[in-house]
Amino acid sequence: MGFDTSEYCIRQMRVGDFGAIREICRRVYPHDTPYTELELAQHNAVYPQGQFVADYLPTSSVAGVHFTLRLMLADFHIDDPWDVLTARGSFSDHNPHGHTLYGADVFVSPEHQHHGLAHALTDATRALVVEENLWRMVGGSRLPGYAKVAAILSPEAYVAEVIAGTRTDPVLSVHLKDGWTVVKAIRGYMQDDPASANCAAVIQWVNPARSPPLEFALR
Repeated sequence: MGFDTSEYCIRQMRVGDFGAIREICRRVYPHDTPYTELELAQHNAVYPQGQFVADYLPTSSVAGVHFTLRLMLADFHIDDPWDVLTARGSFSDHNPHGHTLYGADVFVSPEHQHHGLAHALTDATRALVVEENLWRMVGGSRLPGYAKVAAILSPEAYVAEVIAGTRTDPVLSVHLKDGWTVVKAIRGYMQDDPASANCAAVIQWVNPARSPPLEFALR
């Protein structure tokens, strides 16, 4: 199903959303600790325009979220895990001069999945990239199909097969169809993602209206 604007809208996160977001996080990431209200308040404090909510209009309830921050990725390493890139989920490393929008997290409540919300939330973040004249958006794509074949395939080989279309991954395949490109497969991106064997693919979307900065290379 596609995104239905009569039932959903994308807006910025509010303080009143925090409890619902924490509950959705518990359901979507049962192996991880949900964001605290303090962390969500920190996200809003450092970069409010980068925290998006999908609002289910009939009940005025949170259906999904996308959290972002700006980074100067030349200050990091391509293999850095989520904890490092987000300052352990606090977003205190947000750099208002950073030319890269980092997609820290996107998740949708189970009962609202398959309504195009993840795509709509990503469109909102891409619009922010263009609006703030950033060069690109970067994220870490989970690989929830990888653990089943980790004994026989390296993360690099698995990602290569997904890119080639000879293998389907529940998350990375969707990102590829949505216009993202893979930079590299990495290990240890998250510590509580057994379905991905804690591996991920670094992905990016480049703003076609912006020339790359001198320090564009991911290191």
